[in-house]
Amino acid sequence: MARSLKKGPYINENLLKKMKRVKPKDTVIKTWARDCTIVPEMVGFTFGVHNGKEHIPVKVTEDMVGHKLGEFSATTKFVRHGGRIQRELEQKQVQSKAQAGRTEIKEE
Repeated sequence: MARSLKKGPYINENLLKKMKRVKPKDTVIKTWARDCTIVPEMVGFTFGVHNGKEHIPVKVTEDMVGHKLGEFSATTKFVRHGGRIQRELEQKQVQSKAQAGRTEIKEE
């Protein structure tokens, strides 16, 4: 459920304090606050957003303002769909890459 407009966006105060201590593009700021709304002051910073297992680096740009940090750090790993046909397609791609690698070695 979305946050009420009368309450305003949720911004983690500790995260703002960390931002004031470091310079943009300097280091990755680790955070567990996935529900924190991205504000214009965050543009240019890189946040390590925790996905439940590790911190995923998220570089904040202008078009991310208004979204939540957690939207850019997926919590589930996508497992491919398809069975035998998908496997055959992947094998063909691997073989074509291997052949391309062989031709580069011969040229050198």
